[in-house]
Amino acid sequence: MNSSGEGRQEAAGPRARRTLRPREQDRDVQLSKALSYALRHGALKLGLPMGADGFVPLGALLQLPQFHRFSAEDVQRVVDTNGKQRFALQPGNPSTGPLIRANQGHSLQVRVPELELMPLETPQALPPVLVHGTFWKHWPSILLKGLSCRGRTHIHLAPGLPGDPGVISGMRPHCEIAVFIDGPLALADGIPFFRSANGVILTPGNTDGLLLPKYFKEALRLRPTRKPLSLTGDEETECQSGPKHISRGRGRIQQ
Repeated sequence: MNSSGEGRQEAAGPRARRTLRPREQDRDVQLSKALSYALRHGALKLGLPMGADGFVPLGALLQLPQFHRFSAEDVQRVVDTNGKQRFALQPGNPSTGPLIRANQGHSLQVRVPELELMPLETPQALPPVLVHGTFWKHWPSILLKGLSCRGRTHIHLAPGLPGDPGVISGMRPHCEIAVFIDGPLALADGIPFFRSANGVILTPGNTDGLLLPKYFKEALRLRPTRKPLSLTGDEETECQSGPKHISRGRGRIQQ
């Protein structure tokens, strides 16, 4: 099996790029969702032995009832073809066999202290763009309280918008609002940032698990057309020239 993490082989060639038949594609979506739950949130409840680095034995996973109709080859295919690189496989050793993990997105119930996260400790180490995708139903609360881990270990940020070069994960493609973060300002206030194995930028936020509104630089409505949003809650703010961003500038909102 291909390995992932340090020394992992990048999926390439026909196997990674082949077009799946509709029935096979639906089956792979079901498998991907089942993997996401088991490896990000449900390992303890499902009785899976998870290492400090987040890896679990693939054999133990496939013995669970919800995975009985899937094979190791099915799992390998989903890992290889997942555009967001959500999962990683390692050969393991003779006692464990192949190992699999989720690269990020773990809930508070699944602590993974040795997940391969690269600390981003200087402004220069941060991507020029840090953006969080969300939805209208969360927007009023975000404007008031900030971004929240919401039961996960980290807030997820992307180094750009969906479709931008090099952006493979970190934001759902159907998000309705993009919130741009002033990373250097947050870093100067002691907020840590990390990069996951699949390029997602992660932060635990402050001691309450929040990234406060004072770290918001700008916001953008993404659908149905891109339009700047006011950070004061005035949704009528708009640039006449198109989808430019409205900047908060250097001022902070005191909490």
